[in-house]
Amino acid sequence: MPTILVLGYRGDLDQALRIRGVEPFYIVQAPVHVPEHRKFICVSDMENAQEVLRAVLSADIGDVAGALTVHEMGVFTAAFLRRELGLPGNADTKATLYFRDKYLQKSRLPPQVARARCRHVPRGTSYADLAKELGEVFVLKPANGAGSLRTNIIRTAQEYEQALEHFPWQSDVEIVAEPFIDAPEVYIDGIWQDGDLRWWSMNRDRISPLSAVQGGVLAAHIMDSRRHPELFRQGEALARQALASLDAPDCVFHLEMFDEESGLTFGECAMRLPGALAPRVNKLTFGVDLFDAEISLALGEKIAGIPDGRAPDRFHGYLLLRRPRSGQLTQKDFEDNFVFDELQYSPDAPIGPYGRVGEAIVSDQDELKLQQTIEAIAHFNETGGE
Repeated sequence: MPTILVLGYRGDLDQALRIRGVEPFYIVQAPVHVPEHRKFICVSDMENAQEVLRAVLSADIGDVAGALTVHEMGVFTAAFLRRELGLPGNADTKATLYFRDKYLQKSRLPPQVARARCRHVPRGTSYADLAKELGEVFVLKPANGAGSLRTNIIRTAQEYEQALEHFPWQSDVEIVAEPFIDAPEVYIDGIWQDGDLRWWSMNRDRISPLSAVQGGVLAAHIMDSRRHPELFRQGEALARQALASLDAPDCVFHLEMFDEESGLTFGECAMRLPGALAPRVNKLTFGVDLFDAEISLALGEKIAGIPDGRAPDRFHGYLLLRRPRSGQLTQKDFEDNFVFDELQYSPDAPIGPYGRVGEAIVSDQDELKLQQTIEAIAHFNETGGE
């Protein structure tokens, strides 16, 4: 059985690897969450490519067939491993940096792609300077962050100083700032192959990931192209322009955008699998297995079985359920009030990203009804059943 190096661990990908008959060897950071009987090695920093390569070489793994990552923080290191070990797939570490550093990424986009102005925040930069340049409300975040990690909306000098306390601020390219865009967020999950957009779906977030970090229920659903023809036209054009200008290799990608009145504005684009339950709802809705696609690319294979662009019969969405703000809920409480395709809720479970102690998938033939159902479940979860 061939071995594939995997930066980070997620159970759904582990299952997909085993279905493909591939043996994963995991490189993870502490705290370690890898089931028993899985081969792994621990490193202090997944972005430290030298440390990861030393760990791989010292593990004496034998023949390695490929490398991939489940985390944004492992994208550069995965490309570095492919280059140093002669593995298939993207090995262009310089090009990969344009999918990690938010300033580099937005600076490389063509003029016709609307995007928020983005700049690095060198050490010693004052709040007044940023507010003058970017506006009174701006966003401060790691230049190479992911998942709203240490992302802050800044409105005052005090909030700026408080946000900086969470950064070492030892580097002039550690932090970026950009104007705050107050608009709904949509995103595209897709497959880019042979310099072309081979397949994609558009999805709408219930709330922004930043709002979910602050206590809301993170949820999203797949959108219907028949209901939003102009939005889909703009989304396809933006994705093609952005990925082509970034010299994207064959990849699974996740592209975030703001749905403003003037049209779609580029947020950022990741060259990796989408997070949460997005791969699951794409497979249920379209039959597209993004895990299998990522594995194929890591093994140097072409992605097969990409469907045509016909609208699906049923649309799916997901929620990452959390403990309510007050009171208590059980899985039975959810089951007594709503109909689910899939549901798992354990209020006593360890809290995961975005306060997650459970997850749910729901579906409907009508996208609007699906969106309403998701909002009702999220409200029920947040308020404890009120």
